[in-house]
Amino acid sequence: MVATAATSVFIPVTSSPDSSESKNKKLGGGSTRLESFKSKPLASSASLQVKANAQGHKNINGSTVVTSPVESFKNDDGLSSPPPRTFINQLPDWSMLLAAITTMFLAAEKQWMMLDWKPRRPDMVIDPFGIGKIVQDGLVYSQNFSIRSYEIGADRTASIETLMNHLQETAINHCRSAGLLGEGFGATPEMCKKNLIWVVTRMQVVIDCYPTWGDVVQVDTWASASGKNGMRRDWLVSNSETGEILTRATSVWVMMNKLTRRLSKIPEEVRGEIEPFFVSSDPVLAEDSQKLVKLDDSTAEYVCKGLTPKWSDLDVNQHVNNVKYIGWILESAPLPILESHELCAMTLEYRRECGRDSVLQSLTAVSDSNVENTGNSGEINCQHLLRLEDGAEIMRGRTRWRPKDAKSLGNVDQISAVRA
Repeated sequence: MVATAATSVFIPVTSSPDSSESKNKKLGGGSTRLESFKSKPLASSASLQVKANAQGHKNINGSTVVTSPVESFKNDDGLSSPPPRTFINQLPDWSMLLAAITTMFLAAEKQWMMLDWKPRRPDMVIDPFGIGKIVQDGLVYSQNFSIRSYEIGADRTASIETLMNHLQETAINHCRSAGLLGEGFGATPEMCKKNLIWVVTRMQVVIDCYPTWGDVVQVDTWASASGKNGMRRDWLVSNSETGEILTRATSVWVMMNKLTRRLSKIPEEVRGEIEPFFVSSDPVLAEDSQKLVKLDDSTAEYVCKGLTPKWSDLDVNQHVNNVKYIGWILESAPLPILESHELCAMTLEYRRECGRDSVLQSLTAVSDSNVENTGNSGEINCQHLLRLEDGAEIMRGRTRWRPKDAKSLGNVDQISAVRA
């Protein structure tokens, strides 16, 4: 199309009188200038061409020049002929040529920008999916998330489920960007051949500060070896603008056969796939060596029964997503604590998976007494247990809560007075 437009500048295209009349009929109701040109019976088509050329406006070098009517030249036979060709009336329409050249340059520039996706820094590799980047020789994956309005809670800050989903998303995208994602959900090609999947056994999270609506957080994650048959994955969440550390998390993962639902050792073929991406570093958090106690009906102070997973709670491996467990253990947390405190740390141990037909119970015990008077208290520790109705353990947990900032929810003493 561009070549045609450029060519038409130098090669005049003539049209027959019939085509000119049809165009005038179609466009007759549009432009006022077109209405002034009415068809008249002429001696020949050459005379019509002379009339059009004589009355048309010339466009020379971008300027419109109005030419005076030119008498047609007659030959010996009395027929009209076009005026002689001169330098002026043979100049090309430079505005059309300039538009054609500009269009070609813009198209070439757009195509070049689409293809030029290479990083500006040599230590950064952009993944082909455009969702994150791999840094530090491909060992660390970094991705930004914007906190949406539907991801915040009553405190106008991101919920704990939102933060945990960000951690899980970056872990999956890290595997995909590194070329380790097979047909399964977070499984390598060799794992898919052997029907193996990753399952988390332990999670430890410390939240220094919660992001708010509109904040953009940067999540960095990397993997390391954990014993002979495990993998450790760490996360570091920070504010993308200020660099302030918001959340630190570490976890331990093992392999499970998705057909037998039993734990499995890491095959050598799989080890050869994942070990080149392991980072030799200490965990981002020191291990919480305090033992998680097992609650029962006699030691639990708060119990929430009848919890059932929904279809949307299942992942592609047909078991409940581990982030859902966190929401379940908080179902039995005392309301006064939720009102006056915020979750700042938790340690979780996943003991068993649950399916879509499971019915669960959430148990909570508060280590500090006088829960109803939490307005003037400091940090509060809670013990949690998630179990099936038959008593089988799903997860043990321990959470630590700190008083909320007075600026975000008003004066804590006033809240306590209203509740009293």
